[in-house]
Amino acid sequence: MTNKKNITVLYVDDEPTNLMVFELNFKIKYNVVTAISGQEGLSKLENNTEIIVVISDMKMPEMTGIEFIKEAKKRFTNVVYFILTGYDITEEIAEALDENVIHEYFRKPFNMREINRAIERAVKKFE
Repeated sequence: MTNKKNITVLYVDDEPTNLMVFELNFKIKYNVVTAISGQEGLSKLENNTEIIVVISDMKMPEMTGIEFIKEAKKRFTNVVYFILTGYDITEEIAEALDENVIHEYFRKPFNMREINRAIERAVKKFE
């Protein structure tokens, strides 16, 4: 299996506290890159070709997580995308799952084991 420390994960969330909590929990296993908005997330993807997993919050100002991911997928096709939301599954998230825009979705507060397993399944595509 791929050395997990070689896996770079981009986490996008408009709440600085959430970015910090995510990074603290996952930096032990992965290289974690964070972005405070969808626009910054696109910039991070543009400047870091090592990112193979993206996890985005759903509710953000200016651009929702799904809008960000749809835009990112146009340019960065060899990346696996996930949504993290504090709400139940919405019609928009269900549609994104059906259309393979996102691989899976997670609920806040996030479950580290669930996200780790999903990342491990996703990176098998790159082995």
